[in-house]
Amino acid sequence: MSLDYNKKNISLAKNLRKNATPQEKHLWYDFLSKYKVRFQRQKAIGDFIADFYCKKAKLIIEIDGSQHYTAEGKQKDVTRTEELEKFDLTVVRFTNRQIDDDFKGVCEYIDFIVEKAIKNEK
Repeated sequence: MSLDYNKKNISLAKNLRKNATPQEKHLWYDFLSKYKVRFQRQKAIGDFIADFYCKKAKLIIEIDGSQHYTAEGKQKDVTRTEELEKFDLTVVRFTNRQIDDDFKGVCEYIDFIVEKAIKNEK
């Protein structure tokens, strides 16, 4: 499946990769970059940029910092998730705190979701 994207977001995605949060770096370098199924980081999809994207599992992983917990941030996340799901993608969100406090659990859950998605595709 080819995903449409806003070409204006490509330079922003590159910048976000260069300036990743500590939690994004931790998840990428200590798990997803070496994961058995390919993930991409800061992937332009539609009018959005997903923190992490796995084509094979049709999965987006978002890492949410404090800006996601305001009323405006929560509404943006709802809209964003609805739009991304139109591409037949699953969106899974983790907080910065989950990455910091339960990294192993986050990784195990990602593995579970990926395995389930791949199994269901067969």
